[in-house]
Amino acid sequence: MQQRFGSHEITGLPHDEAARRLQAEGPNELPSAKPRHLVTIALEVIREPMFLLLLAGGGIYLLLGDLQEALLLLGFVFVIIGITLHQERKTENALKALQNLSSPRARVVRDGEELRIPGREVVRGDAVLVSEGDRIPADGVVLSSINLSVDESLLTGESVPVRKSEWDGHVERQRPGGDDEPFVYSGTLVVQGQALLEIQHTGIQTEIGKIGKSLQTLEPEHTALQRQTTRLVRVMAIAGGILSAVVALTYGLMRSDWLHGVLAGVALAMSLLPEEFPVVLTIFLALGAWRISRKRVLARRMPAVEILGSATVLCVDKTGTLTLNQMTVGALSVPGELLLTPDGTPPTLPDAFHSLVEYGILASQRDPFDPMEKAFHQFGDAYLVHTEHLHDDWSLVHQYPLSKELLAMSHVWRSPDGRDYIIAAKGAPESIADLCHFTEAQQAQLAEQIEILANQGLRVLGVAQASFTEAADLPSAQHDFDFHFVGLIGLIDPVRPSVPAAIRECENAGIRVVMITGDYPATARNIATQIGLPNPDRVITGDELLTLSPAELQQRITGVNVFARVVPEQKLRLVQALKANGEVVAMTGDGVNDAPALKAADIGVAMGGRGTDVAREAAGLVLLDDDFSSIVAAIRLGRRIFDNLRKAMAYIFAIHVPIAGLSLIPVLLGWPLILLPIHIVLMELIIDPSCSTVFEAEQEEANVMARPPRSAQESLFNGPTVWWSLIQGVCALAVSLLVFAVGRLVTQHGDAARTMAFTTLMVANLALIITNVSWTRSLFATLRSSNRPMWWVIGGVVLFVGVMLYVPFFSKLLSLMRMSTGEILVCILAGLVSVLWFEVVKWSRKSRQTVT
Repeated sequence: MQQRFGSHEITGLPHDEAARRLQAEGPNELPSAKPRHLVTIALEVIREPMFLLLLAGGGIYLLLGDLQEALLLLGFVFVIIGITLHQERKTENALKALQNLSSPRARVVRDGEELRIPGREVVRGDAVLVSEGDRIPADGVVLSSINLSVDESLLTGESVPVRKSEWDGHVERQRPGGDDEPFVYSGTLVVQGQALLEIQHTGIQTEIGKIGKSLQTLEPEHTALQRQTTRLVRVMAIAGGILSAVVALTYGLMRSDWLHGVLAGVALAMSLLPEEFPVVLTIFLALGAWRISRKRVLARRMPAVEILGSATVLCVDKTGTLTLNQMTVGALSVPGELLLTPDGTPPTLPDAFHSLVEYGILASQRDPFDPMEKAFHQFGDAYLVHTEHLHDDWSLVHQYPLSKELLAMSHVWRSPDGRDYIIAAKGAPESIADLCHFTEAQQAQLAEQIEILANQGLRVLGVAQASFTEAADLPSAQHDFDFHFVGLIGLIDPVRPSVPAAIRECENAGIRVVMITGDYPATARNIATQIGLPNPDRVITGDELLTLSPAELQQRITGVNVFARVVPEQKLRLVQALKANGEVVAMTGDGVNDAPALKAADIGVAMGGRGTDVAREAAGLVLLDDDFSSIVAAIRLGRRIFDNLRKAMAYIFAIHVPIAGLSLIPVLLGWPLILLPIHIVLMELIIDPSCSTVFEAEQEEANVMARPPRSAQESLFNGPTVWWSLIQGVCALAVSLLVFAVGRLVTQHGDAARTMAFTTLMVANLALIITNVSWTRSLFATLRSSNRPMWWVIGGVVLFVGVMLYVPFFSKLLSLMRMSTGEILVCILAGLVSVLWFEVVKWSRKSRQTVT
């Protein structure tokens, strides 16, 4: 099997030879940063405040002569290193998966078959096809090209694109830069034309490899939430340090026991230090991006994950996003006759339409990538295969590409005998009419015919033909040919079956969908009606956009959801107008000219299947399957990620209140210390994995897509969240203090009272996790959910409490005592009571929403 590029036959490497070269020479990528060594991570942990506090606590226990407590505290350093390693591996694995997805794609031919593969799998000798907007995947030579120009500014610093010529097989490899050279270089950008390349150097052997620059790396970015969290941790750490110093000083002065005073200060500092915040945030964003990628949406930038749940407007292309991008011929129109073929399969094709299909095919590539050109070829193969209207033996001499000034393209073909030259043109009907020099009357008649086809939901292209005698004297522009109008071809692109339901979901979620298309208004209205867009009859065209001032556009755009005959450059105006109205805009795009709009949008969404590398680089998200419903699924996940992150942060804030209170209040009241540093460390070992696994794995709330988008300026720690968390923490603190006071009064033993208070706090901690996992479901409904990590945490805590109470070695080490069955029941009941009031709050809020 062979592919063709113009008149160039392509077979490419055999699959097994490509695999052998990939194995022998390595992937086409530059060396990435090596995984951090265990020693490096350990050194980072040593610099952490929590480690220093553990070290201080262990030192004090050594001074007090308590070797077991000292060794236990210092031993927890290795546990913390283990947890850090585990969390880092989860984060790096997620980021690595994203990095593999974000690798540039390359079109290669192997064994005569065209494939799209990751750029890292390109090997020496590969035949690679590139076109406008593509990044060149590796260094190579041009075997065949059409109007090829490449931006090599990445290597040369020169912003002007350079022309490329075809390789004669003898010219030696040159440095980048300069016109009419046959060499192309990894990472440079095709700005015009198309070409067939042969790869000569990959990976570190490329020019970009030699100068040590790395492309397409995916690094975790510092997002707005990360900066906000860092500021909060810094403030709390400073406040905790000051308060701890005051506690240590007060304890020492009141009891003349400075070592225990410092120990109390260390315990309070450990209880107030919210070191979980940045760790949990990083894990949530990394795993969130990974989860979104499983919905066929690649998050190239972390801020896009944060802002997904805030999107208020989705601006989407019609072709390939709302539709299947699988064109079929739906109608043929020649002067005086019309043939409608809604299913693309008429029983026979009348002779009057043969020339129209013939010239439509001649105006297309031989082996097309474009869906419309594929539809022409498929239709011709079905109905012209035994006629004289297919010309596999003709040679393509020249191409006149489509331009901004003229939305039409022409192919010049030479017959086998070399005497005849036929020119076939196709493009926007207005442009074809311009080439054919239509009179006003002809243009009016053509407009009527276009309207008939467009009202059927068809995309309409015009076809024209001309002839020429001498190829050497080909004119420089299409207008210089004497074109004759052949007819119109109407193409239909079916709506994706999942789109109407996704549109309804967006409407329920308070997200407005705006369709932008280059098609005619009638076609746009037809599609808008099929997918269920509100107000499908209100349409603004690209020509109208040119006449509207920014203020007028801002006003008009509020009630219009359909924009037709829009060119890519006008998308930027639409984005700017929507943002000026206070909308949070997600914009889809696939071409080079879409890049400004994608970059200007709050969330740029590039097409992964048909999109160019330039569009993907400008976007925050890449839609791997080009499906609109995938965007909606990503928004649903974005809302889930933010909700779960907020619940995790609320839980951290809530549990730190009783831990800090049980460290501080006994000092102020002259009681024995309730929580020792080792108890606080044990609590931290529960808090961290709970947030990283239980909350992150929780499914979205039932109403996640039945509420308006959150404000993009909304803080993670907003007033209601902090308020409810504070109340939860204070209740858990009050119940634990009450249990300690009663236990001390009844048992007359400090360790027994401490055991009851600590056990109550552990139960309250579990109850806080379960009740905060969902703010709409009851605690009992949450226990019936499919959150497996939650059950692992519950089982681990129950096992841990049993070991610390009933294994003498551990109970002595932790200054705890065995409890009776009655005392255990009191602790369980007290811990549950501390959070049951929040269940009443959830029930009340849910009842009010139901009534509303």
